[in-house]
Amino acid sequence: MKQLQYLFMTLSVLLLASPAWAQTGNGGVASFVPLGAGLGMGIASGLCGIGQGKAAASATEAFARNPGARAGILLFYVLGLAFIESLALFTLVIVFAKVK
Repeated sequence: MKQLQYLFMTLSVLLLASPAWAQTGNGGVASFVPLGAGLGMGIASGLCGIGQGKAAASATEAFARNPGARAGILLFYVLGLAFIESLALFTLVIVFAKVK
């Protein structure tokens, strides 16, 4: 019963949002670039958050297993977080470059 309720709620939202898709400002051709950019940024940010969480969990476990190697683990942990965060920032730059 709950799944049927979710199905009808989703269908009602989609049907109510259909007049918004009819509004175009460029001669009748809808531009999906902003929608795709927002969706891509959301996916990139979410996956970067998951990656950072896994990196933090692994680094914490490594600290607990070998406290003597803290300096080396911390160096690679911070470097890995910087690389993960740069992926989200690159996506943000692409969003700003494509969406006018």
